[in-house]
Amino acid sequence: MKSFTYERPGTPAEAAAAVARTPNAKFIAGGTNLLDLMKLQIETPTHLVDVNGLGLDRIEATPEGGLRVGALVRNTDLAADARVRKDYGVLSRALLAGASGQLRNKATTAGNLLQRTRCPYFYDTAQACNKRQPGSGCSALDGVSRQLAVIGASEACIATHPGDMAVAMRVLDATVETVNAAGTQRSIPMAEFHRLPGDRPEVDTTLKIGELITAVTLPKPLGGKHIYRKVRDRASYAYALVSVAAVVQPDGTGRVAIGAVAHKPWRVEAAEADLPRGAKAVTERMLAGAKPTHDNAYKLKLAERTLGAALIEARA
Repeated sequence: MKSFTYERPGTPAEAAAAVARTPNAKFIAGGTNLLDLMKLQIETPTHLVDVNGLGLDRIEATPEGGLRVGALVRNTDLAADARVRKDYGVLSRALLAGASGQLRNKATTAGNLLQRTRCPYFYDTAQACNKRQPGSGCSALDGVSRQLAVIGASEACIATHPGDMAVAMRVLDATVETVNAAGTQRSIPMAEFHRLPGDRPEVDTTLKIGELITAVTLPKPLGGKHIYRKVRDRASYAYALVSVAAVVQPDGTGRVAIGAVAHKPWRVEAAEADLPRGAKAVTERMLAGAKPTHDNAYKLKLAERTLGAALIEARA
């Protein structure tokens, strides 16, 4: 790990200003992903801005009937919150499907949204990776790509977003709240928060330099049955091969987002009109234009079957 300087600011705007004025500075909270990347020298920040003391650790009701989740709310606390379990079950289930109990105790809401890909070529510093080192190439294109993206990828990158929580927040239409160095606040819909790789795969989100996540707002409850299904190589502590977050109403209508198939949680609202017709109709529209590799074409059928299982569970 390379040496770095460290500070603990007093307010969110001060934290944003500290990162904005210091080249290659990073925010740190739980550190469950960042510290691993620093040990591997994939991330080499010159300055760490510790945001743990900023009071962003509360879950509060909003005037609109939703919930405002502070950026520093730990994953364990969010999953266990009685209001989340009652009205946003898909989110609670997604959180419990991710990581180990120890990691969930430490990981924060904002950090979960910002976790980097688990593409093996990103972590292997002997391999070319445009996400790790822009312009170096993408060894995954001709390599082992079983876990990687089938849709929304580019010639520069076929990595996937690894998270579970973000898939649930996408299906719930959550909003990410931020503050910048000037104290200006911004709201970013989850649909616009994560980005596709294009020719800038090193950029995962639409956050600007120094912009700090302060909270995530959940809209008022949708009702219906909330389901999160995650298919992975082993039953605990593994990243998804495919995941499905679904909210299904009694009449068969609803919403669905798919994880681990793209650089961002994948949702196509127009396809949800086909939910009453079944999983095949929905996934054909959601994954239209997919370009799987020889290693991961199985994900197309797996997505259909996982959604099919979710719809059966919804009818039970």
